[in-house]
Amino acid sequence: MATKTVLGDDPFGDGEAPAEKPADKAAAKAEKAEKAEKAAPKKTAKPKKAAKADATTSAPEPVPEPEPESAEPEPAPTPVAASASAAAPAPEPEPLPPPPPPSARRAVTSDDHEYGPSIDRPEAARHSGLLDDVRDLERTVKDRLRGDGSEPRGEHGGERQHLPLEFVWKRWRQIAMRDRSDVVDEFGRDPTVAARFEPLLDFLYSRYFRVSTRGMGHIPDTGRALIVSNHSGTLPYDGAMIMHAVRREHSARRDVRPLVEDFVFHFPYLGTLMNRIGGVRACPENAERLLQSDQLVAVFPEGIKGIGKLFGERYRLQRFGRGGFVKLALSCDAPIIPTAVVGAEEIHPMLSKITWLTKSIGVPYIPVTPTFPALGPLGLIPLPTKWFIAFGEPLYFNTEYGPEGASDRILVNKLAEQVRTRIQEMLDELLKERKSVLFG
Repeated sequence: MATKTVLGDDPFGDGEAPAEKPADKAAAKAEKAEKAEKAAPKKTAKPKKAAKADATTSAPEPVPEPEPESAEPEPAPTPVAASASAAAPAPEPEPLPPPPPPSARRAVTSDDHEYGPSIDRPEAARHSGLLDDVRDLERTVKDRLRGDGSEPRGEHGGERQHLPLEFVWKRWRQIAMRDRSDVVDEFGRDPTVAARFEPLLDFLYSRYFRVSTRGMGHIPDTGRALIVSNHSGTLPYDGAMIMHAVRREHSARRDVRPLVEDFVFHFPYLGTLMNRIGGVRACPENAERLLQSDQLVAVFPEGIKGIGKLFGERYRLQRFGRGGFVKLALSCDAPIIPTAVVGAEEIHPMLSKITWLTKSIGVPYIPVTPTFPALGPLGLIPLPTKWFIAFGEPLYFNTEYGPEGASDRILVNKLAEQVRTRIQEMLDELLKERKSVLFG
């Protein structure tokens, strides 16, 4: 029975009735096969893409293989047969194969996609050769650093580099290192710099201050010891003179490492100079390391209060802090050698001091003396007074108290006061013997 067609059912059509579907299924298959044969030479074979297995997605109906055309057309089926064939159920689709594992997947190229490269995994970018050049350079550098023995090798294993005008650089290095030593200890002492300043210290010691010493035999020839002295002079000349006195007058020519106040290192070059000639920045850790290496250490318990005394308070010992030197001597098993210095209080007789500028310039005070700041830098030249340095008998507290006594605060303060009293007695004795500030 023919299907009734009404013109104008398709609003987007051209007004003509649609063509009827072929009733013969075999003729339809033949027509599809003919079309496939005509399109075969125009299109290239495309690899099938692996579809994702999804239970909710149905597979497309497989295309049946075309059957060879018969010489005689088959008879048209009756309407009953046509309706029976249309009512027959469609064959079930074959299950899709599972996707390959990620390790087995090959690189995706533009040939796999009909509309160009994939946006998920784009095709590898083509570079202009810069990446290859960089890799070649890296390989060359590695080979040179590794070295194969054919090229001269430098200090660090790589190819030796030749600087332009190498003789100029060599001469420059010699000039730069002419006043320095190749070996500097952990606290900064440079033997070459110390030797260069030795004539200046010797001039101050023997000609300018004309230092007289006594009790040099109380300093041991070997082993650790702690020299505890009064502090005076506005600038730390006393530490330099004690250091030079032991090096010059002692039988063993021992080196003394004086602990220098922190404010000295705020001056340009002065702190570095003190390190180069043997001074050490004052702190308990540095003092303990020096004593553990069996060296002579000079400490000044008065600290800033000692060198900052006014002229009317000269040779009156200030409080010895919290007795840190006593703790150091007990814990390191070192004897204490009390030391008195007379003559340093008069080299810069301090009449007053300015403290309101201390924070801005990083110093504890600005001294006001008869010559400074009136004469400017010339006012910093010390007066040529006569000096006396006396070394007392060693005080060894470990025999009675032991290292555990360092944790007893009351005992530490008591021993510190004993040392302070002994140094004050030595100062009084030297002042009684002195007849003149300038001539002794």
